[in-house]
Amino acid sequence: MEIKVLGPGCANCTKMEEMAKQAVKELGIEASVEKVTDMREIMKYTMSTPGLMVNGKLKYSGKPLPPIEKVKELIRSEA
Repeated sequence: MEIKVLGPGCANCTKMEEMAKQAVKELGIEASVEKVTDMREIMKYTMSTPGLMVNGKLKYSGKPLPPIEKVKELIRSEA
């Protein structure tokens, strides 16, 4: 499974990356979590950051950040 966190590096983007890693650990699944900070790449998928992509599909973008249970649900839906 491939997970990408889209964001330029703001506090919310960092928090989203931490939540994605925590969700993967708690779900016990094999996944890579990559942070994408290139705005040209981010804008291919969303104008609102942070964004969460799972297996090439945009699952969440913008604020407020979702709770950890929602992040786990979004990741689990692609497992």
